[in-house]
Amino acid sequence: CRDPFGTILSVGISAMIFWQVVINIGMVMGLMPVVGVPLPFISYGGSSIVVTIFSVGILINVSMRRFMIE
Repeated sequence: CRDPFGTILSVGISAMIFWQVVINIGMVMGLMPVVGVPLPFISYGGSSIVVTIFSVGILINVSMRRFMIE
């Protein structure tokens, strides 16, 4: 791995989105208490959708840089 920062950043962003989905599905199924975590890419929350799309943009940038470094 030539870009450890990009790898760690990608894992962190992916984990953030994954846990938002897991928590939201757990709330819908009644397995977890209801909290205000929106479902990424589905729920319409002003700052939530902006942060999610910004995070996906960072992931795309990291994947593009991977080819530039090689």
